[in-house]
Amino acid sequence: MSERGGRLRGQLHQLVREVAKFGAVGGAGLLVNLAVFNLVRHLTEIPVVRASILATIVAIAFNYVGFRYFTYRDRDKSGRTRELTLFLLFSAVGLVIENGVLYAATYGFGWDTPLQSNIFKFLGIGVATLFRFWSYRTWVFRALPGRDAARKAASVLEQRRPEPVRDRVGR
Repeated sequence: MSERGGRLRGQLHQLVREVAKFGAVGGAGLLVNLAVFNLVRHLTEIPVVRASILATIVAIAFNYVGFRYFTYRDRDKSGRTRELTLFLLFSAVGLVIENGVLYAATYGFGWDTPLQSNIFKFLGIGVATLFRFWSYRTWVFRALPGRDAARKAASVLEQRRPEPVRDRVGR
């Protein structure tokens, strides 16, 4: 029981560290997202949701670098094309979630003041972040197999090795 409890504590500690790193990168990405959003919104005539989409795209690029080289630097790096493709796919879903909230508030309810736009932008980011955390850790930045799993796989392969074929004379 204590071995299992220790393993569970280790897994919980690892998850807490991952959430903290994800939060650090995500927090910096949030600042990038909101800064670009407000700059574009106040310095151009681009409509609010388009400004938000542009800001989200900039934040996605920023976050990929942070997640790959900080949060998930110890994860499998063998399939970068697959990783980037899935990252962009799940980021696009997050972009739709995030900006869908802002779109509904802006065009559905007419809440378009700078304060209201920032509140709903922030709320959309929060909802999309939950989806992104789950999808990135599950599908994009996959964990490498642990030492125990690698040893177990090696022992299974050893057990399944075919016996050498003997000739008819019995040699």
